[in-house]
Amino acid sequence: MAVNGKLSRITGPVVVAKDLKGAKLYDVVKVGEEKLVGEIIKIVGNESVVQVYEDTAGLKPGEKVISTGQPLSVELGPGILRSFYDGIQRPLDKIEQAAGAFITRGIDVSPLDHKKKWDFKATKKKGEKVQAGDILGEVQETDVITHRILATESGKLTDIKSGKYTLDDQIGTIEARNKKHPERLYHNWVVRKPRPYREKFPPVVPLSTGMRIVDTFSPIAKGGTACIPGPFGSGKTVTQQSLAKWSDAEIVVYIGCGERGNEMTEVLNEFPKLIDPKTGKPLMERTVLIANTSNMPVAAREASIYTGITLAEYYRDMGYGVSLMADSTSRWAEALREISGRLEEMPGEEGYPAYLARKLAEFYERAGRVKTLGSPDREGNVTVIGAVSPPGGDISEPVSQNTLRVTKVFLALDSSLAQRRHFPAIHWLKSYSLYTETLDPWYEENIAADWPRLRNDAMALLQKEAELQEIVQLVGPDALPEKEQAILLVAKMIREDYLQQSAFHEVDAFATMKKQHAMLKTIMRFHERAMGAIDLGIQLKTITGMKVREKIGRMKEVPEDKLKDIEAVYKEVDKEFDGLRKE
Repeated sequence: MAVNGKLSRITGPVVVAKDLKGAKLYDVVKVGEEKLVGEIIKIVGNESVVQVYEDTAGLKPGEKVISTGQPLSVELGPGILRSFYDGIQRPLDKIEQAAGAFITRGIDVSPLDHKKKWDFKATKKKGEKVQAGDILGEVQETDVITHRILATESGKLTDIKSGKYTLDDQIGTIEARNKKHPERLYHNWVVRKPRPYREKFPPVVPLSTGMRIVDTFSPIAKGGTACIPGPFGSGKTVTQQSLAKWSDAEIVVYIGCGERGNEMTEVLNEFPKLIDPKTGKPLMERTVLIANTSNMPVAAREASIYTGITLAEYYRDMGYGVSLMADSTSRWAEALREISGRLEEMPGEEGYPAYLARKLAEFYERAGRVKTLGSPDREGNVTVIGAVSPPGGDISEPVSQNTLRVTKVFLALDSSLAQRRHFPAIHWLKSYSLYTETLDPWYEENIAADWPRLRNDAMALLQKEAELQEIVQLVGPDALPEKEQAILLVAKMIREDYLQQSAFHEVDAFATMKKQHAMLKTIMRFHERAMGAIDLGIQLKTITGMKVREKIGRMKEVPEDKLKDIEAVYKEVDKEFDGLRKE
């Protein structure tokens, strides 16, 4: 029930309203004559403090404030995919059609199209008992994704019928607690409230990303969490776009949170053009974009993270795997800091609110691989990958440190690698994954029994190279023993022929784990035979000049359906070294 009050104070995006009797914390309100959207974030006696999701310029004390009596919610139903939303789920394309290129203050546009008719096919029958979360039927949302309509109540299905329906039409009725509850193609959900599930599973299945440095040395688990901190220009956005395109998730939720307008424009222009390698259709067929650029109202930036994770959880509950990209949580934290300052709260480290760590933990905790509500048993997952933009690339600042405490994978982007044109610019020695050991049994069973050993041996070589480089800088590489020079040679092959990867090369952009194993196995075989050859007195310059080295460098260009070509290179390594021994 709507309650009216009056504005008494305005401080940027934070305003104070009096006489909102009966208003509750986190209720949505409409502020001023233009009915700007806001949310109550603090109540002190007769005063309600509201954060406004739109520009407050021109507001004056005494203007009317109307409480809707409902918390900030999103509409969940067919039509979410292929959409461009702002931070509070207003469709940007529909706003452009209604009001032009600039967002008009107070504009009210429905997140979903309530006039469009969807072809609903019921999978439950009249008279059946259903539980909340059961699949009542299906709608073909896009060419590649079937939207499963979930029951919102537990009880007896007294009516349901296939047909063409709008979102507002009643598709069925569930009788529960002596009341009849109408079921529609959509429902609302409060963004700050995590969607429930039956059981959360341990992270024992990897998320295949196609990026060799990630899958091999810093694997991400399905339903896991990862952060990508890095300075300006190191490739955070391109890395996240590659993960969105190639990771084996069925749904992608991309949140541009506080990024520069030109970067977000590039994303909005590029994503519709990207072709999904799995289906051959546009990637947007299974993607939803949420854009809140740095020049948009700061309060909506704080809400955009919750809007995105709620949409991700909704598709998880249908049984899909979802990858959520948040770019970047630093800008979100800056929004928290600004709102906290307007509220005159006691600042924490570097001015961030004292509850920054809790807010970050609450967000990342909503990731997971779960058994959903309803029957039959369904498994879904939400994997959260957040970019962090520390000022000057200094990860000792509060957002980076608090993110590291709650995420399990740390992909450290290095500006020196980016300057050397080594992409992805993820530093292999600074990055880590806490999922490695729990994922090893899966790799051993599904890829190869020697995967963990190959990975550990390759990492040991890279670590040894880092130690030797300090000596090389003092005395030069020629002063090292030949075995140690051979380590530098093979480590360079791992870096340039394996870890370096082009996001824009048709074949090299993505590598299955089978291909990664074949490539790494070949390089490590070269290392093993090189060490044996040096023991037999064969000079390093002879090994360096071997023809097979060029073929190892071209393995990344071998298509997935021709992995036998990589196996042939592996055999050629042995053949050429055997020839050296005979000589």
